[in-house]
Amino acid sequence: MWRATVITIFPEMFPGPLGASLAGKAQAKNLWALEPVDLRAFAPDKHRIVDDTPAGGGPGMVMKPDVLARAIDAHACDARPRLLMSPRGLPLTQARVAQLAAGPGIVVVCGRFEGVDERVIAARNLEEVSIGDYVLSGGEPAAIVVIDACVRLIPGVMGKAASSAEESFARSLLEYPQYTRPKAWEGKAIPDVLLSGDHGKVATWRQAEAERLTRLRRPDLWAAHLAGNAAKATKG
Repeated sequence: MWRATVITIFPEMFPGPLGASLAGKAQAKNLWALEPVDLRAFAPDKHRIVDDTPAGGGPGMVMKPDVLARAIDAHACDARPRLLMSPRGLPLTQARVAQLAAGPGIVVVCGRFEGVDERVIAARNLEEVSIGDYVLSGGEPAAIVVIDACVRLIPGVMGKAASSAEESFARSLLEYPQYTRPKAWEGKAIPDVLLSGDHGKVATWRQAEAERLTRLRRPDLWAAHLAGNAAKATKG
């Protein structure tokens, strides 16, 4: 079973959205398991302190390495990757999500305050991961994003395997536009090609639209897509 362990000072934030929709139904079917861990339970003092002032001065507080290490050692003694949600981490990609979903699960450390003592990041081999170029009040929402992205790729969670294969980022392209009934709405109609019944023409249209949107909105993805196609052509 795929397992997600989340180390946080706010365990009450879980499962949160993960208890609903696809993730919640999959958890009820025992396709995956969630274990929130209260970091404060590993603090040795009666006040359960998990942070201290930054060495060298400055604003805010830093998560203590000894407390965090005890929590990690107690709940992450297996081969699962250890992720630290951090704005300075490597951007999360669909390819990395697929790797994580294919494994036994993940251990996620939710950063807070000004960050985590650098020594525990190195000593416990934490992989810093970012979900975007912005700052949250803590790593909990980011952890929910990572877990949700992984869970939906676990076999048996999604209704149709083809659904995930055609989504944005799965082919290094954004997804093509989607339409459904009614045929006409507020003076705008579904493109005729989608109602033609010609699956070849539909596939061609969808590919062209995916490429158009990617070029327009994500030139970085488009460049990667072109590079990937060039590499395939060279190997071929």
